[in-house]
Amino acid sequence: MLLRFSIVALALTLSTTCTSEAPSVAPTPAPIRTTPPPTPSPSPVSNDPFALATRYDSHSPAELAATLVGTEQAIRSGGDDIGDRPRVQQAAYRQLVRMPEWRAEVFRRLPGELRGIAEANVRAGAELRALTAPRTELPPWRIVPPPPAKELKRYYDAAQKEFGIDWTYLAAIHLVETRMGRIRGTSIAGARGPMQFLPSTWSRWGEGDIESAHDSILAAGRYLRGNGAPGDMDRALFAYNHSNRYVQAIKDYAQVMRDHEPAYLGYYGWEVYYRTTKGDALLYVGWPDK
Repeated sequence: MLLRFSIVALALTLSTTCTSEAPSVAPTPAPIRTTPPPTPSPSPVSNDPFALATRYDSHSPAELAATLVGTEQAIRSGGDDIGDRPRVQQAAYRQLVRMPEWRAEVFRRLPGELRGIAEANVRAGAELRALTAPRTELPPWRIVPPPPAKELKRYYDAAQKEFGIDWTYLAAIHLVETRMGRIRGTSIAGARGPMQFLPSTWSRWGEGDIESAHDSILAAGRYLRGNGAPGDMDRALFAYNHSNRYVQAIKDYAQVMRDHEPAYLGYYGWEVYYRTTKGDALLYVGWPDK
């Protein structure tokens, strides 16, 4: 049995408390932009994690829908130069998770080819939010840059080749557990490493270094296959974390990447948010500042 960040640290992904009412929306949709909107930049003078958590928030469903269209189209183009758009994309989905009253209007304004993607991302975020409660203190973690996206993809592909498990499941687990390795720290249960193994579980399924992205991704593939994958992915994912909500979220993220592989680069750019009783905090790379 694996116990890791998923119950405690999934709060960092997609959930906050909404304190404002949604503005009224005209019944006729506003035109949707077909080119990516200008990417906003975070404040150059603030490194307050609570202030940074709201830096990309939209002011209306129409604005949020336009932002999603622009960011999704830029990411789906498959180009390497997508800048901050994954962060803006993540912020938009986080808003829809915490503001369900906006969802129907935003989904209505999206073109059909993007609506299913948005619904899957919001469903995954809502499932993960339901697993967590706000914490009173920020965690004692360090936030570091993840390994390069192409390097991680090679590791996922190697695990797929060895264990027969589609690489997207491994990428989705990596995303949810530690934001592709950004989180350095130990969970309350004592789980460690990019894929969050208890040392006792690692001693059975792991080979090499528990802190190594390569070794831990292969260990995750080994563990999933030992628990029913690829034939019964629901069972294998449930063994990884004993929650049907977790299983659904991993499946949703994996399906988005299977349907359109460039979605992986969007997820790769997602940051570490942490939900507290004082509000969301964005734990940026380099946090905590020394």
